[in-house]
Amino acid sequence: MTTYLVTGATGLIGRHVVDLLLRNDNTDTVHVLVRPSSERKLAKTAKRWPNADKISPLFGDIAEPSLGLSQQTLEQLRGSVDHVVHLAALYDITTDDEANASANVDGTKHLLDVARAIEAGRVHHVSSVAVAGEYRGTFTEDMFDAGQPLPTPYHRTKYASEKLVREQHDVPWRVYRPAIVVGHSTTGEMDKVDGPYYLFPSIAALAPLPEIPFVAPNLGDTNLVPVDYVAAAMVHLMHRPGLDGRAFHLVNPQPQPLTEVYNVFANVAGAPPIAATIGKRASAPLLSLAKLAEQLPGASIARDAVLHRLGIPPEVLGVSAFTCRFDSTATREALAGSGIEVPRLDDYAGVLWG
Repeated sequence: MTTYLVTGATGLIGRHVVDLLLRNDNTDTVHVLVRPSSERKLAKTAKRWPNADKISPLFGDIAEPSLGLSQQTLEQLRGSVDHVVHLAALYDITTDDEANASANVDGTKHLLDVARAIEAGRVHHVSSVAVAGEYRGTFTEDMFDAGQPLPTPYHRTKYASEKLVREQHDVPWRVYRPAIVVGHSTTGEMDKVDGPYYLFPSIAALAPLPEIPFVAPNLGDTNLVPVDYVAAAMVHLMHRPGLDGRAFHLVNPQPQPLTEVYNVFANVAGAPPIAATIGKRASAPLLSLAKLAEQLPGASIARDAVLHRLGIPPEVLGVSAFTCRFDSTATREALAGSGIEVPRLDDYAGVLWG
């Protein structure tokens, strides 16, 4: 029988990971770290989980040393936890370095201290493709420090958190780097506005207009994965032997141009499609002029005002498109035969939109 300690269990990915763990007949106990203020949220979430009697709440906080757990609790856990699954993190690109560091870096340090103290069998750390920053080219699963620029506090703290996991040698580890996580591909379940969801109000506003195709500049590629794929892939990889000390890209193996993502949802909503894109070479002068224009007095204020009307935080522009491609060969090889694959966005966009 297997015992787990999970942080971030009530988050989007966490809820689905815990659900899968509880469905496993070999699961004995799932210890769930939860802040006292979130006890009611955990109770509500637990009503949806199967075999919820296997849940053991641990009241604490990743921001506190030892996760806020007492020495007595640590002693009780010592030697009994097979897998520590670290999902708790701050994902808010609009917050500053201090807030991101407290949740992402300090939280990971405290988690590793506890894993070491209780002699956990293995740590599973949920990182992000954000560690690639603005790397150009193909970022592989065995890459980490490639001198890549890390433009935002979120990029920097996700990188620093993964670095902590990699540099400790007391507990075996595995790292999972999801791309932009969207809702469940069959239920549409989602708990926050992120990625393509920022486009939804604008697409809905365009829907009543005549379907006259228009031309748009090449805005680069993004990468979307539904939460059910991320959770299923994680749980499968967690239990495969011989994968310690490795990172896994939970990404769509095919590039997804932002304009194509728009068209997929525009088709669902009945909004005008983008009929053609201006190539990168042709659009480069326009984008360069746009960047120069942003430097003019008042330009950023005007830009932010427009984005505010659209409901899009200005910070989103810097993380919606990726400067690199993410190779996921190792992940796909490890998942071979499991039936776990990234579904086509066209096949579940209607569920997300609905």
